[in-house]
Amino acid sequence: MAARKRASASSDASAKPPRTEEAVKAEPKPAEAAPIDPPIAPPKLGFILKLSALFLAPYLYLILRHFDIDRELRRSILINAGLSLAGFFATVKLIPVASRYVLRRNLFGYDINKKGTPHGTVKVPESLGIAVGIVYLVLAIVFQYFNFTADSNWLVEYNAALASICFMILLGFTDDVLDVPWRVKLILPSFAALPLLMAYAGHTTIIIPKPLIPYVGMEILDLGWIYKLYMGLLAVFCTNSINIHAGLNGLEVGQTVVIAAAILLHNIIQIGASKDPEYMQAHAFSIYLVQPMLATSLALLSFNWYPSSVFVGDTYTYFAGMTMAVVGILGHYSETLLIFFLPQILNFLLSLPQVLSLSLSLSLSLSQFRVLLVSVFYQLKLLFAASGICEMSKASFT
Repeated sequence: MAARKRASASSDASAKPPRTEEAVKAEPKPAEAAPIDPPIAPPKLGFILKLSALFLAPYLYLILRHFDIDRELRRSILINAGLSLAGFFATVKLIPVASRYVLRRNLFGYDINKKGTPHGTVKVPESLGIAVGIVYLVLAIVFQYFNFTADSNWLVEYNAALASICFMILLGFTDDVLDVPWRVKLILPSFAALPLLMAYAGHTTIIIPKPLIPYVGMEILDLGWIYKLYMGLLAVFCTNSINIHAGLNGLEVGQTVVIAAAILLHNIIQIGASKDPEYMQAHAFSIYLVQPMLATSLALLSFNWYPSSVFVGDTYTYFAGMTMAVVGILGHYSETLLIFFLPQILNFLLSLPQVLSLSLSLSLSLSQFRVLLVSVFYQLKLLFAASGICEMSKASFT
């Protein structure tokens, strides 16, 4: 067909009278083809394999050798790990495909930390957390076939957890597209956590620390609805703390990988040290949700590690924060989860004045903070020098 078109075009042209120079100039020029964006850089799989081995070695040792875990429970954990491994490779394959689609819709950004370098002018596709969220939800749904029965007591809470996570992925992607204000971002997770809070059937009690028992008069305090309010606030905190602690290549995904690894180690240690079936199942429930998140996050980190070839967007930070809040709540270790979030708690407190647009004295610029830090260290040096603390120690040998 193309050959015939070219032939007919040439014969028609020979039949037409010759065109003048003015007619040639007046003809519109053919539209130039739109520039094709170059493919994203390949994943840094070598680095990810080394990072994974650093965590997997002690984790698998605890599961297979150190602890005498129930056979059925171990089987479920290993099946979930196998699905998570498949999810890792699926995410690695899906991210380049999703990158092309988001670039077509102009969802890209420039890395301002590389301004003035060749990397600073490259279009970096945004919102690639949507690829991670899709793979994660598929894995979590498929896993139900291998582990839960229709009359399982955990199935309601499991589906409620997936509903909250799915809701948060949707809100995160909406935020990436519409750029929702910060004041709205602070309350969005509370709506996403509603399915989880409505399905929660666990305890609402806290253990009073021993030094406070004489003043409170009891060892265990039932908080009732206040505990559910605390869980809702925990979902808001976890989601926004991951979202705020961002801005550097690999930071959002990197902190999620570290916290997820700590959660898995905590859960497997609690399972190995306990003999209570209900307690063990609660921590296994947490493992079922965290292992796929860790695997898909490692796949995303292979593209997001410096120099980043994709940006994760609020879709990923909302997804990661809500997932960790869900496992902390349903695994009944929400207080321990806050220990894993200590760096995020400090960053959240320092960022709170900026988020709320308050003119507080704590909102110092970076240069002011450096001057203050140097001044504090200088005053400490003078204090130590005056007290003799900084004098060099001496030793005599005989």
